[in-house]
Amino acid sequence: MEATPARRSAKDPSCEREVRCFYAGTPAHPVYVDHVASPRAATGRAPVVMVHGAGHTGTCYLATPDGRPGWAVRFAAAGRDVLVPDWPGHGRSPQPADFPRLGTADVATSLLALVEQIGPAVLLVHSASGPMAWWMAERRPDLVRAVIGIAPGPPANLLRDLPDDPASILALRDDASAGHPVYSDETMPVRLTAEFAAAYWANTPRFPQGAFENYCRSFAPESARILNERFNIAGRGLRIGDPMRLRSTPIMIVTGDRDPRHPREVDAATAGYLGAEFVWLPDRGIEGNGHMMMIEDNSDDLAAMILAWLDAVKC
Repeated sequence: MEATPARRSAKDPSCEREVRCFYAGTPAHPVYVDHVASPRAATGRAPVVMVHGAGHTGTCYLATPDGRPGWAVRFAAAGRDVLVPDWPGHGRSPQPADFPRLGTADVATSLLALVEQIGPAVLLVHSASGPMAWWMAERRPDLVRAVIGIAPGPPANLLRDLPDDPASILALRDDASAGHPVYSDETMPVRLTAEFAAAYWANTPRFPQGAFENYCRSFAPESARILNERFNIAGRGLRIGDPMRLRSTPIMIVTGDRDPRHPREVDAATAGYLGAEFVWLPDRGIEGNGHMMMIEDNSDDLAAMILAWLDAVKC
């Protein structure tokens, strides 16, 4: 299946690109993939697989809610082929009958099948897709050339086991050290609300507030199990076997100063455990970023920073 090539933007010629789409993943959990082909792909540069977080789809990398080109477009303009999958059951990926019990490992296995199909690639992951990247990089270091974690979840090895009890989790809701956990009933999908987004994702000076309603239209129903695993409820989060196996993989973790679930010490601990380079944006004179960096008003500057790092580590 192939989409119509995108037209050149009169305002931004660098946005010229050709977009194709295809399905990959596993038979049980297929994934839809947008392939944003670079008009001038550079030899030796690995393609970038951009993986969204919970409650979202790959749309967050294709364009911003206020109509600016997304990271996929910017990376392609810089000479990188980009692949943007929707998690199984999200966006245009088919939804399994047991979607509320779709697990983090199910999604990671499908994404790994995509990488096995396309060959060695860079993973750019966000939030709840962080644990998937660490798991994939440990299993196939030959295929994961590098990982960029945007406010990524840590492997569950670093999280304390939380009780499998709604009342106990509610009591921890404001506990930053526990990640402000929320308990989800695994008999039904979770539907995100504008109020929740305003509290945790769209709460920064850099968020395009004029497009908040449009942003909320992009939310996808989420698997309750994935959310419970992200908080390591009942100790069921996705773990890795040995962090030393990731030490040969270049990893950069990027965190902003306005993300309530990702204080500096939490993401710094993740970076230390994995042997990653940790970028606390205020250390680089960049302030006001929250959880949704790829759609905030300085998204182009952050894309340029990430691209420069990929060039520096020769990926």
